[in-house]
Amino acid sequence: MADYTFYTNPMSRGQIARWALHEAGADYQSVIVQWQDKPAAFLAANPMGKVPTLVHHAADGDRVVTEAAAICLYLAEMHPEAGLLPNDGEMANYYRWTFFAAGPVEQAITSRSLKFEPTPEQEGMAGWGNFERTMKTLDGHLSASKWVCDGRFTMADVYVGSAVDWGLNFGIMPPLPSFVGYAERCQARPAYKAAKAIDNALIAEMKK
Repeated sequence: MADYTFYTNPMSRGQIARWALHEAGADYQSVIVQWQDKPAAFLAANPMGKVPTLVHHAADGDRVVTEAAAICLYLAEMHPEAGLLPNDGEMANYYRWTFFAAGPVEQAITSRSLKFEPTPEQEGMAGWGNFERTMKTLDGHLSASKWVCDGRFTMADVYVGSAVDWGLNFGIMPPLPSFVGYAERCQARPAYKAAKAIDNALIAEMKK
């Protein structure tokens, strides 16, 4: 048995977790979840019925991890030999920007794509404030840093990079030089290429 069972669908945020699995060098078996026919074992692991869902077959028993950001950070912890964890000086940026992408960036992109924009009076309640402020904040960091943790790639870049990559590909995020350059650096990673090749092949097969 592989160390991990990875429930995913190639047309989902599962692409983020697959990239993380490849960066970590993890031994995994993927189970493709069809939207209309979800396996019982998958629903038992995650009653939300959402992918990605990762089951780690650890020595002390199975551990279930859901939510793409959590899966990324968990894999970095379980595979320290991959060098994806932050050092003490990098830790603030590592956590800050991972969860900035999981919170404000995710919400800003989703609200824009669904054509919902908070009014000025609602911005205080909205976790992302507004789309422009969120993009400006992320642009400020990526304009000054090659990677989330300055000059070194960490697991935070898998999650933040996936958000930027997705936002640009769907034409929702503005093609600012900082975003485009960062996405290109992420796309050049061998693990990114390997993971995307698998998901792209699966998508092509599903469309036949």
